[in-house]
Amino acid sequence: MNLRLREDQLSKLFIAAWMEKMKGQGAIPPPRVRTSYIFWSWVGAFTGIFCVAFVTYRAGVPMMIGSFGASAVLIYAAIEGPLSQPRNLIGGHVISATLAVGIYKLFGNTEFSLALAVSGAIVAMLATRTLHPPGGATALIAVNTQQSWTFIAYPVLGGALILLAVALMVNNLSGERHYPKNWI
Repeated sequence: MNLRLREDQLSKLFIAAWMEKMKGQGAIPPPRVRTSYIFWSWVGAFTGIFCVAFVTYRAGVPMMIGSFGASAVLIYAAIEGPLSQPRNLIGGHVISATLAVGIYKLFGNTEFSLALAVSGAIVAMLATRTLHPPGGATALIAVNTQQSWTFIAYPVLGGALILLAVALMVNNLSGERHYPKNWI
């Protein structure tokens, strides 16, 4: 009886501590962003997505995937962050796509393979220091749309390189922006 009571108390303490973490840490929200920074973020995102779409629609080469929208937010609006750097952009997408296509080839398009692709992509990106959150979406897309190995070259690598080229040009047009912070 005494042991059972202690288990219940420990369980309640654990749940209380766990719930306490969800209250937040009281961090101050980031300051407002300057209008010029917003403008250059818009120019970059518009130009980058336009260029990938142009290649897709005009040249007939499929280069557009949904995860590039999230990459655009990072590489044009959060350019200082480690997840926005070229190594992360290219490596995160390519590693995630490669892993996910392999998982699809082995297990097909199932609940298991979808979950394994995203969780495996996270592990692979963390292990290779290429964490780029849109890579998780790329992995999900690869399995869910039943992609072949060519998916890695295009749209993934080709589209990411287009976005990177635009980021290098646009992010450095303004005197207040410098991209990238690092390559490797």
